[in-house]
Amino acid sequence: MDFRTPVERPIGAPAITHAQPILMMGSCFTEHVGALLNTYKFNLDLNPFGILYNPLSIAEALKRVLQGNPYRQEELFLHRELWHSPMHHSAFSATTPETTLSKINERLLRTHQNIQQTEWLILTFGTAYVYRQQETGKVVGNCHQLPERMFTRKRLTVEEIVQSYQPLLTAWFEHSPQLKVLLTVSPIRHARDGMHANQLSKATLLLAIDELCELFPQNLVYFPSYEIVHDELRDYRFYADDMLHPSAVAVRYIWEIFSDTFFNRETTDLMKRIEEINQALEHRPFHPESETYKRFLEQLVLKIEQLISKYPYLEFQKEKEVCHIRLNPSLN
Repeated sequence: MDFRTPVERPIGAPAITHAQPILMMGSCFTEHVGALLNTYKFNLDLNPFGILYNPLSIAEALKRVLQGNPYRQEELFLHRELWHSPMHHSAFSATTPETTLSKINERLLRTHQNIQQTEWLILTFGTAYVYRQQETGKVVGNCHQLPERMFTRKRLTVEEIVQSYQPLLTAWFEHSPQLKVLLTVSPIRHARDGMHANQLSKATLLLAIDELCELFPQNLVYFPSYEIVHDELRDYRFYADDMLHPSAVAVRYIWEIFSDTFFNRETTDLMKRIEEINQALEHRPFHPESETYKRFLEQLVLKIEQLISKYPYLEFQKEKEVCHIRLNPSLN
């Protein structure tokens, strides 16, 4: 007997390879999958604004990336001795506006410069609820613990999301004709909204994505990460201690389905070779000064060089530096 109901996977989805530049934006679930893509050396630009949860904030970030217009000091605000951007994660905040702007604009410029080559845009929507500043009327990506009275909370409609993304995606496709877009809904439950409101929010996101996929059938693909957790795994064993976020096991399960869906044989073979190098670097010998360990490191450097020779777009500079330091501890 089969005690689960498998979720339908995308059929015939285009392959994602190491050679293709990827821009990935969205909720903290993006961070989980993005971390695994980084581990396996994919050409990834991950969350250049930090974590963003709602579709309108993600859309605003995508517009800014496309335009490349730098942020100005009047777009920041001072709160609790730090300068913040309402569109950025607090990791970009700093004690001076100059430092905040430098961090924001350096990251923005790097992403903008790469979009001509970007082949995959992967977006994860977390919630349909937005917080709109009462003073400016703008939707924020991060409230930075400002008082709730300064915002109006609202659930977006399907129409609002579609109307925001239809011209935006059209502009992106005109700029990058090779671009493919992968949309997904985060399985993380937003308990602060209330369980019923959370379901309405997720349903809104799913309906909006469905309409967008119908509008751009050649360019958009939907990956069912939300359904995999809630319909296929469907058990609190697969949640973290807070009972809201997927557990590490659930994330790994989604990753396996993601891999089966989008990676071809060459990509999975390359991932295995990268995994071997990663595991070798984690090896800590009892006698690091021994000739045996030095030969082990020399062989590891040789494996890295062979991979780079065949796949020159792979980035192994950090790993090579680690090997060099271990081979020459006096230089450390």
